[in-house]
Amino acid sequence: MPNFRLKLPSRNWLIFLSVTGSFTTALLYDRYHKKRAQQRWCNLVSHIAKEPFPSTQMPRRITVFLSAPPGDSLRAAREHFHEYVKPVLVAGALDWDVIEGRREGEVRAGLAEKIRKRRKRNGELPVGSAEGEAAEKSEDLVQELRSTTGVKEWEGLQGDLVLGRHTWKEYIRGLHEGWLGPLDPPPDPLQTSSLGKASSTPIEEAPPAPDAALSFDSVQSVDDAAPTSDSGATPTEQPKPAEDKDEKPRQPVPRPAYIPTSVYPSVTIAASTPEVLPPTAVLPLPNLLGFLNTPIRIYRFLNRRSLAEETGREVAALVLASQICAWDGPTPSVSEAHSQESPPEGQGRRAIIGVSDDEAVSTARTWHPETVLESEERDWHKSAWKRYEGEPERVWQNVVMVEPRLRERMRRFGLTAEDEDQAKKDSGIDVGAKSMWEGIKEMTGWVEETRVKGWEHGLVGQESE
Repeated sequence: MPNFRLKLPSRNWLIFLSVTGSFTTALLYDRYHKKRAQQRWCNLVSHIAKEPFPSTQMPRRITVFLSAPPGDSLRAAREHFHEYVKPVLVAGALDWDVIEGRREGEVRAGLAEKIRKRRKRNGELPVGSAEGEAAEKSEDLVQELRSTTGVKEWEGLQGDLVLGRHTWKEYIRGLHEGWLGPLDPPPDPLQTSSLGKASSTPIEEAPPAPDAALSFDSVQSVDDAAPTSDSGATPTEQPKPAEDKDEKPRQPVPRPAYIPTSVYPSVTIAASTPEVLPPTAVLPLPNLLGFLNTPIRIYRFLNRRSLAEETGREVAALVLASQICAWDGPTPSVSEAHSQESPPEGQGRRAIIGVSDDEAVSTARTWHPETVLESEERDWHKSAWKRYEGEPERVWQNVVMVEPRLRERMRRFGLTAEDEDQAKKDSGIDVGAKSMWEGIKEMTGWVEETRVKGWEHGLVGQESE
């Protein structure tokens, strides 16, 4: 048997093992709690997927808005959605449509066009117009097939899900453009100026061609003409311009907004605007670039459990849809929600919560659409703040402006106290458990109610002995 001697490794090995071991431990710890957080919110909404559902009704469908972060590609937003959002949506048996934007302004244009189509279906076009008649007669083939087979659409609450501050800015702008803007696109100033110049210049008639009197039979194409044996000359082909194989097709530029923000107060809101718009859930999308930001990126890489907890909570609130809150109203905490009165009969667990009294506003967290995820703008790439001459309007650089008529119609999703307690029970946390410091204070007699000293415990009721 060889004689092995136990000894400590060298200084360099100790440094290497301590650094790698600490990083690996922190990574495994974070991934473990990240999975636990996601599983907790998935278990909270999993009962919806187990409920019986009629085969003649479409499931609930939400709209997801994704956009490429500033300075990055759309892949970052897609990976964030698949990693943090999709598991909870799948656990709650929810279906969704996606409006993606590879460039700035595509989400705004997509949402505005969707709202304009909805207004056209509601009959907002002027009567007698050819476009209005065509819009009324044209129906989607899928919708027609569903109506003939007896499949009904989802009549309950749907909702929108927005990822990131930059997408939220485009969402707000598209919401205003769709409900406040016109149905027809405004005239393009470039085309108008070109048409004006063309109408001002006289059109000259082209002179007749000298070979116009030649008959068709006397014309012989180059391909049909055979070379003569005497000359032996062959028809020369004109060289074609070399095509750049590496050149990619240009992506279409989004159409500019139909209405500027300066005319919001003076325009009339659409007649078909609902009293309450679909609620929204705004989720964070952290995306920090740059070599100098490596320490911050490493910290965020090792603290993804916090992001999974926050994202899972908001997505679970969207799936359950048990509480709909006003945007300018506070989010009631668990203790405040327990003390609130139950909603009126006939409303069930769903309740519209607005701005409460001054004490609740001061103690609870307030939600304003202008300041949601405002801290993400500090992490944007510097290219998102550059302006060039002749560049169209940059939605990301503008301040979020919400028109009061749409503000009072906007809603957001929230969680009730019962749902939060159920999520804590699923994770193994005792809701009524006391903290360690409270237990020590009670054991040592520092509780304010009893005021019993630690050395006097067990002596109460034994004074006569």
